[in-house]
Amino acid sequence: MQEANEDNTAWRRALRRDMVARRAALSEAEHDVLSARIVAHLIAALPAPRVVAFCWPIKHEPDVRAIVPHWAGCGTRAALPVVVQEGAPLAFRHWAPETPLEPDRYGIPTPMAGEWLIPDLILLPLNGFDGEGYRLGYGGGYFDRTLAALTPRPLAVGVGFEINRLPSIRPESHDQRLDWLVTEAGAVRVGGV
Repeated sequence: MQEANEDNTAWRRALRRDMVARRAALSEAEHDVLSARIVAHLIAALPAPRVVAFCWPIKHEPDVRAIVPHWAGCGTRAALPVVVQEGAPLAFRHWAPETPLEPDRYGIPTPMAGEWLIPDLILLPLNGFDGEGYRLGYGGGYFDRTLAALTPRPLAVGVGFEINRLPSIRPESHDQRLDWLVTEAGAVRVGGV
C-alpha cells in the first residue's frame, strides 16, 4: 500500500510540473483571451455571491480578477486567501483595489492586514483537473483542508484552462470535490450540488 502511495505522489509531482509548463507555453495574448472567456462564463453561470474569495494568479494560472469589480457592482465583497499556519485551513482577508499586498512565504501577493471574511464562493485555480470535479493543486493541501473545515461549505468553483484537463487526477481520500468547473470552453456544474 505504501508503494502505491509513493507511486501516486511521484506521479502527481511530475504532473504538477507538466501542468505549469502547459500554461507557460501560452502566449500572453492567448492567456488573456482564455482568461477573459473564463470570466465571461463565470458571469453567465453564477449569481454574485455575498463574499467571493479568489486567488492572485501565479504560475500562469487564469487571471479572473476582472470578475471582482463586476460582482462588486452587485454588492459582493472580495477576499484573498491567507496562510495563517502551515498545515492549517486558509483564512480570508478582505481585498479591494487599494489593499496593499506583500508576498507571503510562497511568494503569493497577500494582504497582511484587514478584516477577516468568510466566503460563500471560492474561485480555486486548477493546476490540473478532471471531469469528475477534482483538482490537482500544488501539493500543500490548503484548499482541501479549507473546504473540509468551513461550515457551511462555500461553493467551490474551479477555474482553469482546458489544456490542464486530465482523464483523472487519481483523487485521494482527502481531495475535496468541486461544485463547478469553469474553463474557456464553458461552465459545468459537478459534484452533485
